[in-house]
Amino acid sequence: MIEHTQAYDLFQLHDKAALVIGGGQGMGEQTALRLAQLGCHVAVADLEPSRAERVAHAIAAVGTRAAALTGNVLHEDDVRQMVKQAKRALKRLDLLVCTVGQATFNPLLDLSIHQWEHDLKKNLRPFLIAAQELATTLVAQHQPGSMVCITSVNGLQSSPNHAPYGVAKAGLINLVRSMAVEWAPYGIRVNALAPGSIITPRIPDTPERRTRTQNGLIPFKRCGTSDEVAKATIFLLSDLASYVTGHTLCVDGGWMAAYLSGVPAIPSSGDLDPTRRAQKPNENSSST
Repeated sequence: MIEHTQAYDLFQLHDKAALVIGGGQGMGEQTALRLAQLGCHVAVADLEPSRAERVAHAIAAVGTRAAALTGNVLHEDDVRQMVKQAKRALKRLDLLVCTVGQATFNPLLDLSIHQWEHDLKKNLRPFLIAAQELATTLVAQHQPGSMVCITSVNGLQSSPNHAPYGVAKAGLINLVRSMAVEWAPYGIRVNALAPGSIITPRIPDTPERRTRTQNGLIPFKRCGTSDEVAKATIFLLSDLASYVTGHTLCVDGGWMAAYLSGVPAIPSSGDLDPTRRAQKPNENSSST
């Protein structure tokens, strides 16, 4: 018989220490708060000091150690310092979450090399630098760890009019696999989340967005929430996923599983008519 077990015991995150880069709002904020609720000490890194401090204050109120860090993920030294400062503030560092990312929207024929390089620098490079910095420490200390980055469904399919973003997110997926294989002997797990259409402070819920989603191809007919992404992140970080590494988990309401041309409708006679569709194709906006 399975006995009642506290969430602390299930997740094995109590007294662990985590750095959440991009933790001042949205998916990062919700992940940081969820970690704290499970007894994890959390350092919140954000470009805006006020956002990092606000979330760190909420974490401290839960009763775990908290730290507010500030830096620009476009600067390599800032990212490395985030990892070092988090370890100093929390006395140790076991976990890393990187949620940063932003898309440049422009057709490929009009795309400048500066826009291309900026999207790769903003979406792909920060996780490489932070993960490399933390893994170096973990290996030297013979300490296991777990890391999660936020990629996107746009890294799993084409990304018209924001190709550099899709390329960067696809690069993250491959990078995660390479890290997972290289670092598995040291007990370090590395995974990714690929959100679909998610409500965030930067891409908020609006009547127009709700209508587009309800008429689009997402089977759930709604956008996801930052907390739903956070809960999936917690799973990958935790001991519940102790044998999971190199994996990209879609949190997309079934978006990637849906037919590109919509779900075939079933006429009243019960005969499936493949020429009829329940939904018309509809573009969905980038999410992360």
